[in-house]
Amino acid sequence: MRNRSKIIKPIIFFFLVALVSSCSIKNTPVSLKSNVDLPSSFGEYTSNAISLDYRNFFKDTVLISLIDTAITSNYDVRIAMQRLKIARAGILNQSANLIPDVFVGAGGGVYKYGNFTEEGVGNFDTNFSENVNDNRRIPYPVTPNVNYGLSSSWEIDIWDKLKKLEQSAYYEYLSTEEGQRLVVTELVASVASVYYNLLEKENELEIIRKNIELQEQGVQLINVQKVAGRVTELAVKQFNAQLLNSQSLEFAVKQDIFELKNTLNLLLGRTITTLDRGPGILNQELPEIDSIGIPSDLLLNRPDLKQKEWQLQAANANIYAARAAFYPSLNINAFLGFETFKPRLMFNPGSLAFSTLANITAPIFNRKRLQANLKRVEAENYLLLYEYEQNIIEAFSEVLINLRGIENTRLSYEFKQRQVQELQNAVATSNDLFLGGYASYLEVVTAQRNVFEAELELMKARNDQFEYLINLYRSLGGGWEIEN
Repeated sequence: MRNRSKIIKPIIFFFLVALVSSCSIKNTPVSLKSNVDLPSSFGEYTSNAISLDYRNFFKDTVLISLIDTAITSNYDVRIAMQRLKIARAGILNQSANLIPDVFVGAGGGVYKYGNFTEEGVGNFDTNFSENVNDNRRIPYPVTPNVNYGLSSSWEIDIWDKLKKLEQSAYYEYLSTEEGQRLVVTELVASVASVYYNLLEKENELEIIRKNIELQEQGVQLINVQKVAGRVTELAVKQFNAQLLNSQSLEFAVKQDIFELKNTLNLLLGRTITTLDRGPGILNQELPEIDSIGIPSDLLLNRPDLKQKEWQLQAANANIYAARAAFYPSLNINAFLGFETFKPRLMFNPGSLAFSTLANITAPIFNRKRLQANLKRVEAENYLLLYEYEQNIIEAFSEVLINLRGIENTRLSYEFKQRQVQELQNAVATSNDLFLGGYASYLEVVTAQRNVFEAELELMKARNDQFEYLINLYRSLGGGWEIEN
């Protein structure tokens, strides 16, 4: 009894020290929810529901087809899918830590103990015992050893540390899934933006070419006027200079169109090929945003915000695991199989062997390392929380800016239409007056330049409407629905 007491007392003392050191860790609460209060809706946009699925949001069937192709073939999406598979494998890896590791294997070796060692003398002396038969006689002086069987190691998850790490891996997977959705949302927005820019540039090229035709007619007319003595050489040069400027713009716009086509094909995951187009930029249909109600909680559908939420959950699970690292851990190791110093007796029933070993360990002298790790994961949690709150405010601001931008560009476009109509009438009037001798050539040149610039501004105003629409699509999350 006295010997047993001598063994038990140190063990009890060890556990008391471990538990006292573990319990000294502060259970610091970590917030997981945002403190940002959002209005119920975005100002006056409060009537019906909005559909953000790109197949309903965009009206151009050609654009929808291009987006479908991009989602299937784009390399960023493919890369994101592989990251998702990596995150899924991380869950399986952490789940495996909750069950014992079991291995099957075989081993062998030889031993040569010194003659003046405990093992050497013991093996030599054992062979002279009357209780040892031939099968049990130890080979001497070189002793083989072969084994075959199952071995296992298992950390018992007493404090749910491993379970929390598994939860963390699961939340990281969900975060990666939202990251993949974010890539798709950005891809849809990028394809739409490049597509509408391409339509704008192609329409701009048509306007330039039409303007070149008019200017060429003007040059011919001004030359006739010069021969008749009605204008000077200065007027001819002014008309020629304007024509050359338009011809130069034509090639600059052609280069822009080529680059936009290349960019669009890159987003589609393919090399340069033929691209279909829908109606021109001025004939594209716009959704009626001013009659669509947008509740502010639709922001929670945004993949980047959902991604931050899951990262917060993962960080909180990591904090629990970091705290649990201060507590004692229980590990069990076991072996079951055959072991012998005579290979011919490997599968003899007498060679059956098994062992079980349990050990409990607790950190004492490496507490500073564990405390540093705990402080790190807690700081990461608050970092994610503050970023999440900041992103919510930024997202709300983005939606307001885009809604107001859609409204203002709509009004701007309407006034630009009226301006273009007035300037086109002015060009016709200036030509008539010039032929009648009631207007100078400078007035004709100015009128043509003004209508040309106004037509380009009209297209720009139309494209701005689509840019704000695309940004609204992006800022509201791209149509993903909240999932439990």
